[in-house]
Amino acid sequence: MKVQLRYFASIREALGPGETLDSRAATLGALRDELIARGGEHAQALARGKALRMALDQVMADDSAPLRDGSEVAFFPPVTGG
Repeated sequence: MKVQLRYFASIREALGPGETLDSRAATLGALRDELIARGGEHAQALARGKALRMALDQVMADDSAPLRDGSEVAFFPPVTGG
């Protein structure tokens, strides 16, 4: 399924504004793990030990939120500036 990823604040600085990804992940947590498995900047920016917030289709969500084809997923630190 295709998922639109958006990165904000320090994550955007590390990974860019976003990307479209063809993913097999069923949940947000599985998607995050898939991105971490890429290694490099993705592994550092999205590491499990880091405080990170996620939104699914512009609604705050946790690791268990189910993905669907065409979902928009945003990753950002818990506090961002305006």
